Formats: sequence, structure tokens, C-alpha cells
Amino acid sequence: MITNLARGVNAFTSNAFLVTGETTALVDTGANFDVVAAIREHADELDRIYLTHTHDDHVGNVEAVREAFGVETWGFDPDHPLVENEIADGETVEIGDDDYLALHTPGHKDDHLCLYSREARTLFAGDLIFANGSFGRTDLAEGHRPTLIESIDRVRETVGSDLDVMHTGHGPSVEDRAVEDIEFAGRAARMG
Repeated sequence: MITNLARGVNAFTSNAFLVTGETTALVDTGANFDVVAAIREHADELDRIYLTHTHDDHVGNVEAVREAFGVETWGFDPDHPLVENEIADGETVEIGDDDYLALHTPGHKDDHLCLYSREARTLFAGDLIFANGSFGRTDLAEGHRPTLIESIDRVRETVGSDLDVMHTGHGPSVEDRAVEDIEFAGRAARMG
């Protein structure tokens, strides 16, 4: 079960996805809302925090979640103070009941990861790709449009045509024709 704990929150936050199962995990913690209370509505325990990247709106609640659940944080950049465990490009991590391939996808931020499960036909896209072919900003520190385009292309080459769901860092998840939204984002990023 995947639940967006930030759905309906009126604050500057990313989405925060609670995935329950064999390994109950939080994909991004969001910021500026009580995510601990939201987690407790759905789960008694939490095994891990996975970060798509370390922009403040995605990691603002890390310390509160760590303290409440005694859980460690996993991300791409082990030199970042909020990342206790490194996820290398190409590594497999368990989220819920499925294995997810970690794809290093810079362009929006140097430490950006997308997490993809072929079995679950699910992609956590972070701030790389959004609904309707939108894509991550490249005007922030570490943003770089040509690198972002390469990352979008890599995701498109990796995901199967049977991708069911793309969970994005902001806005609604894509539950219909997600591959088309990835292709649209690649074309739109090239036009800008």
C-alpha cells in the first residue's frame, strides 16, 4: 500500500509516500507538517527513510521521523548530514514488498535518485518528472538542463512500457499512461 501523507497539506512540502509491507518505508519526508502523526495513522513502525534528493522541502521532517521511529535515512550522497546510508546507482533497495532499482538521475539536484520496481510497475520520480510532461527545475543550485534531459532519457530507457504508476515529488501521482508523461517530459525539456 502506498499513501501520500502530504496529500491535502497546505504547506511548502514535497509529497511524502508511506509504503507499507515487508519493509515499511517513507520515500521523502516532506516538510512543514506533522508527518509523524500522519505515519502513525497508517503504521506502528517504520523501517527506513529513502530520499529522492536533499532539497529542504523533501527532507525538512527527517529529524522528527528519525526521533519518533528510531529509523535511519538512505540516499545517494553519504556526505550529506541527513544521509546515513548510501544508495549507489544501480543498487536494489526493498520498499514495501518490492525491490526497487535506484537510478542516479541528476539535473535537478546532483544527488537525485529515482526508484523503479519492474515487478510493481511503479516509479518514484522525485522532482525529475511530473504529471503531464512537466519536469524538474534547473534554475536552482546544481540544476543543469542537459543533464536533466539525460536523466529523463535514462528513466525512459529503463522503465517498462507496462509502467502503471509514477509517484512524483509534487502534485498528483500519474496512474494512467505514465510512460507517455515521461516521454512528454523529455520532449518538453528539450524545447526549453
